[in-house]
Amino acid sequence: PQGNYLEQKDIDKLQVDMTKEQVKFILGSPVVADSFDQDTWYYVYRFKSGRNSDFNRAKNFTLHFKDDKLVSAEGDFSLSENFDTPMVN
Repeated sequence: PQGNYLEQKDIDKLQVDMTKEQVKFILGSPVVADSFDQDTWYYVYRFKSGRNSDFNRAKNFTLHFKDDKLVSAEGDFSLSENFDTPMVN
């Protein structure tokens, strides 16, 4: 396995307006950080079985921030129905 193994239960905790630190606490640090775009984080997971290709897996999840706040997410996971509800501080 390589990358960030993410689970749906963790994705379900995400909400718009979370800070980068809050997101990092839930998901960990992103595998790929674009040095030219600090506001886009890429979480990539690859599993390649040496025995049986039926077990090969790949998952991608991308987060977008603006002014240190989460504004959108996309990828191979479903966002919770609460995602678009800003966090109450």
